[in-house]
Amino acid sequence: MRTDGSAFNAQQHTLTEVRVDLPLSDTQRSTIYALSTPPGKAGVAVIRISGPDALNIWGAMVCHGSSASKGKRSTREPIPWKMYKCGIVHPASGDSLDDGLAVYFKAPRSFTTEDVVELHIHSGRAIISSVLTALSHLPFARHAEPGEFTRRAFKGGRLDLTQVEGLKDLINAETESQRRAALKAAGGITRVRFEQLRKEIIQCLALVEALIDFGEGEDIEEGTYDLARLRVQDLCRTLEAHLADSRRGEILRSGIRLAIFGPPNAGKSSLLNFLAQREAAIVTPIPGTTRDILELSLDIGGLPVLIADTAGIRQTEDVVESIGVERAEKLVQGADVSLCVLSLPEILQQRSAEQFEVTIPPAVSSLIGRDTFILLNKMDAVDLTHIPLDHLHTSIGTEQAWSVSLTTGECTHAFLDNFAQALQQRSVTFQACLSHTDHVHRFDLLQEHEAHREEPLITHARHRAHLEDALQFLRAFLDYSSADVVFAAEELRYAAQAVGKVSGTIDVEDILDAVFRDFCIGK
Repeated sequence: MRTDGSAFNAQQHTLTEVRVDLPLSDTQRSTIYALSTPPGKAGVAVIRISGPDALNIWGAMVCHGSSASKGKRSTREPIPWKMYKCGIVHPASGDSLDDGLAVYFKAPRSFTTEDVVELHIHSGRAIISSVLTALSHLPFARHAEPGEFTRRAFKGGRLDLTQVEGLKDLINAETESQRRAALKAAGGITRVRFEQLRKEIIQCLALVEALIDFGEGEDIEEGTYDLARLRVQDLCRTLEAHLADSRRGEILRSGIRLAIFGPPNAGKSSLLNFLAQREAAIVTPIPGTTRDILELSLDIGGLPVLIADTAGIRQTEDVVESIGVERAEKLVQGADVSLCVLSLPEILQQRSAEQFEVTIPPAVSSLIGRDTFILLNKMDAVDLTHIPLDHLHTSIGTEQAWSVSLTTGECTHAFLDNFAQALQQRSVTFQACLSHTDHVHRFDLLQEHEAHREEPLITHARHRAHLEDALQFLRAFLDYSSADVVFAAEELRYAAQAVGKVSGTIDVEDILDAVFRDFCIGK
């Protein structure tokens, strides 16, 4: 590995003569490269190179300074973090490939904590291909595997697992709410919150470990074990509050699963087309047109929503349609939010000018719950002059209802605005708290939720699984008395490890640090 400028110069004469006598394995070729920008025509493409031989690649392919115009490789080591205007040449033939920019990030102050070189070239398909092909001729370099640069950043301590997940979510973010949440995770805010939980568990473990190590013949403060129990009880309430969030963080990241259902020809596919602002679904007056589930990912009120249009719910002897109906029923039952579309001319029976009756098909009404949204379509086809809409919506059994005409567009924009607000309100509803039987404890959970209302801690199923494990170990600790302090300490150790798995930080030496830093042995 290069250690100084003289070594850098001494290696340059060998770089143009590529030896293939003994091919190196992928493990030996520890310097990796890849295109770091999306492929396709654009102004600039960035090729990233990381590893111990990154500077050797610079010397083999980069011409800058006075040598750039002559097409000669530079023999000077580049100044770190300085952008050079340069030419890019083939390492073996010396043929010019492109004119661009190059920058060198010196280890450990780089994304991967290794030496990193970035080549900023024109984003033409032929140019990118020629540079990547030229890099493949170097025996000590290989093409990076998916996510390998970020993996090296994690191994080098630049990122923890929550930041890695946040970085991926940031790249995949499609809505403003997703961007904000992912940016906080990638910036380390999520890591800090998980690390605070882990440190609090370690502090409790330090108190218990002190009783084990110094309990005999030493002056230990009375009530130390009781203090640890009180802190663990507080931790249990905190974890319970985070876990009782109705998966708000996961929904924010992956999207709200919305199922549109209803009888045939009610306007479900027309609604999907309205929301998508394009002809995403086939619309015909023939019942049973939609036979399978059609899914779209949309942004509604800044929230990511995965919308599924389903087959019309009805009794049918058609084998294919019956399969679609069965799938639709299962999808509605498993969705985060369901929206039932009904045709007003089909369900509304007016007995007089001011008296009416609403009849919903049994196959559909069985799927309508207290939290189901209702959309009454085709209001242009009925006379609503003497029927107050609020009265009509209440008669269906829900206040979460709207009347529209998807054909004429009447009231559709008001529906979209109100529906977006309802989804936002639903995303911050903590149903798990409301169903808790302990009213005092339930109030504590709600208070804890309010503190983290805008920043859900759990954004991945992996986080939830580890926190559930940690909570189980903390509850197991509370089941032990002070006579079983050794077993109790082991439960706390498991709890700390479970939380540490979220960020990938597990270090038993932290327990010793806490004992000597925060716990006073006294004398």
